[in-house]
Formats: sequence, C-alpha cells, structure tokens
Amino acid sequence: MGARLRKLGEELRRRVRVHRARRARARSKATFIGVTGSSGKSTVTGLLGHVLAAHGPTHARFLANTMPSLLSTLYKRMKQAGEVDYVVFEAGASGLDTIRPMAEMLQPDVAIITMVRLEHVASFRTLENVAVEKRALVEALRPGGLAILNADDPHVADMAASARCRVVTFGTAERADYRVTDIHAAYPSRLALSIHWRGGRLQLETRFPAEHFWLPTAAAVAAALELGVLPDKVAAQVATFQPLANRCSVIVTEGGPHFILDAAKAPWHSINLALEMMTKATAGRKRIVLGQISDYAGSSRKYAQAYRTAREIADQVIYTGDNAHRSRASQADRDGGRFVELRTPKEVADHIKRTAVPGELILVKSSSNLHLERIALAWTHDVKCWVPVCGKREGCNTCGLYEVPFEQHRDHVRQSRRGRRWRRLRRVFGSRSA
Repeated sequence: MGARLRKLGEELRRRVRVHRARRARARSKATFIGVTGSSGKSTVTGLLGHVLAAHGPTHARFLANTMPSLLSTLYKRMKQAGEVDYVVFEAGASGLDTIRPMAEMLQPDVAIITMVRLEHVASFRTLENVAVEKRALVEALRPGGLAILNADDPHVADMAASARCRVVTFGTAERADYRVTDIHAAYPSRLALSIHWRGGRLQLETRFPAEHFWLPTAAAVAAALELGVLPDKVAAQVATFQPLANRCSVIVTEGGPHFILDAAKAPWHSINLALEMMTKATAGRKRIVLGQISDYAGSSRKYAQAYRTAREIADQVIYTGDNAHRSRASQADRDGGRFVELRTPKEVADHIKRTAVPGELILVKSSSNLHLERIALAWTHDVKCWVPVCGKREGCNTCGLYEVPFEQHRDHVRQSRRGRRWRRLRRVFGSRSA
C-alpha cells in the first residue's frame, strides 16, 4: 500500500509540473529556440544564448537536456530569471520518441538541427531512426516558425522537403544560405572562419581550439542574425565565448602542460575530429589520453583503430578505464613508452605529474562516466575524489566536490543544505525583527 501511495504521489507531482510548465509556456511572450542534433547542440545552445544576451534578456539551458529539465526551465527557471526575450533549450535524445514530447511542450519558434549521426546505437539502430527523432523538433514549430538546418548533412538537409515553415541552411556547401569558408585552427591558434550570407561577409574569431567547431558556430550565428542581432555585435560576442567545460575546453597550467579536455562525450564519430585537432596543433610535444569510447556498433576493435591513428600523432598515448587493454599496442610500443596502459584516472594523473614537460599539449578524450577532467584539475586543486566511476552525470566542475573524498559527498551535501536553510531562516527572522 505504501509503495502504491508513493507512486500515486509521484504521478500527481509530475502532472502538476506539466500543468505549470504548459501554463508558463502559454503565457510567455519570449521567442523559444530549440536545439538538437547528434553533436554540437550544447555548444550551439551556449553560444547562441551568449550572443542573444547582448541583444535582450535571455535564458539558455544546456547540458541538462531532458523533459524534467525542460519542465523546470518553463515553470521555475524562467520565473526566477524574470521576463525574458529569448529562451534557448537543448533537447537531447536518449531513445526512440524522447524528443517529440519535449518539442510539443516547448513549441519552438526556431528549431536548429546540427547533424545526424548514429548515437545510442542500442535504441536507434539506424541513421534513419535518428533522423526521424531529430525531425520532431522541426515538426513541432509554431506557425510562422523557422528551421535552421545543416546543408552539409543529407539527413538534416532532407528535413527541408517536409518542413511546413521557413527554412534557412548553414554549411560549407555552395547552396547554403550561410556559407562557411576560410576555416582554420591550429592550437594554440584558435578557430577563425568567414560566413557569407545575404548581408555580406562576416569574419569571425573564436576561442575554440579545433576546426570542427565551425559547425556549432555557424548554426548559432545564423540563428542570431535571423533573429535580428547586428553582425558586429554577433562577431564581438562570438569572440568572447569560452568553450563549454569538457567540450574541448582549454586549461593552461603554470609551468606545466596545456590540457584540451574533451571528456563529456566520446561517440565513435567524434574520435577522428579530436585526433585531427591534435594533428594540426603546433605544440612541440603531444600526448593523448583516451578513456571510454561510446555509441558504436560492432566489436571493441575501435580502441585498436583509435590507437593506430593516435600513435602517429602523439609522442605518447595513454589508455585508461575498463577497455584500456584493447589497444593492441605492440610490446615495442609498451617497452619504449609510446603506449601506457593505466587503469584509473588517479594513476593517469600521477603519471602525467611525474613526466610532464612545460608547454606540452595533452588531449583528454573520453565519455563522461570516467570524469577524466580530474587529471587536469589535479594541477590546480587538491583533488581527493578519485573513485573510478562515481555514477554522477554532471562534470566535476558542476558537482564541485572533487576536493572531498567520494565517501563523504553525501554528508557534505546534507551539511551544505542545512547551512543554507539556517541562513534563509536567519534572513527571514532578521528582516521581521527589523
């Protein structure tokens, strides 16, 4: 009986949240922008929110891209932020028919689709299924809405044929409405590119360390210009935007290495992009740390394929995690130090601390479950949380407890909550007594 009552209570609370979110959406006069795609959607959402913030009050929600996050954005976050002109929301797909409910709740005025790749392989199976899932955002556009589509991706470009809305495209293709040229990045030189559109040519300087960030940059810029932001303001905002944490964010240590942290996602289609970035970088010494590869079909030979490419780029390749033994590195590479196999993030951090060369460039590439960002954080913080897999979805920067041993996290959170409650009570009673 108790379990049944709890279940009924949870369902009632869910319905209340849905009702409040729908009411908030209906009442809002903001322009709602939905962003989805197999890669790049978080960066598009963050960058577009940064650009629009210079044009009008903006609320951008990225990384947390599920239905509970959308409900919270609509009925709570927007209320806290006050009346806004723009709401930018990243919609992520975790399986079949997961975007459609969010799209119908969001009712976007603008839909941005970055790319279609085979993700969540066990659920989607085929690229066509992924494309159907992403198309749901375009189908949910309000009357008079705008779809911003990647002209270089045939699965995305095909969405224009069935779209009952205005369509604008971006990409390197000649036919793109926002055509990208002159793409260049070679770390430490950051990404620069040009965008040609009906308003002329816009030269952009960014803080991204890799060329493949042209795509989310172009998508965000196209949306901003379509929404009426002046080109000069767009360029100025793009130039000040920092890469999102663990999405090729750069950490430069004093007297130590330069880290590029790409440790939030590692679908197979992104591995070559990261390795290409390292190929073009001009650092004197390069090392690559590879953790967990995700979202690929077939056997674990992907780790061996990645190693064969990485060893031609880097002075040393370090594999860590449960699949570290799958590199098929030769005994000569192991004996000569070209390849290092270490099981835990702590072992990798200690190894790099012992062997670091000032100014060397270290790429950290993995899915988020290993939290390999701790390898770089250990250079500037006293990292004490070294549990190999903690189960938390957010990155260590968001969690903020990396200087607390993992077994003490729960007590630390409880104490922090009690402290916040007491501070609120003191403020309330203090204001009443005054």
